[in-house]
Amino acid sequence: MEDKQLEELSFEEAITQLETIVRELESGRTKLDDAVNAYEKAIKLKQLCESKLKSAQLKIEKLEITASDEVKTSEFTVPEN
Repeated sequence: MEDKQLEELSFEEAITQLETIVRELESGRTKLDDAVNAYEKAIKLKQLCESKLKSAQLKIEKLEITASDEVKTSEFTVPEN
């Protein structure tokens, strides 16, 4: 699959392909050359997924209603435990 085709994948499609590759590699039944090619594709899929997640994170904002009933937005942060 070419890089251009990879970039057109949705996050869900990319993660599904990545999971499939991982299962195939973990099975140990893949020929060495095929395993190397699959690993290289997996790296590209992982990078694509990370990029899409980061992009989504940048788009998420938290809506807050102030005491005077005004709506404002702020950066959404995940609370630490």
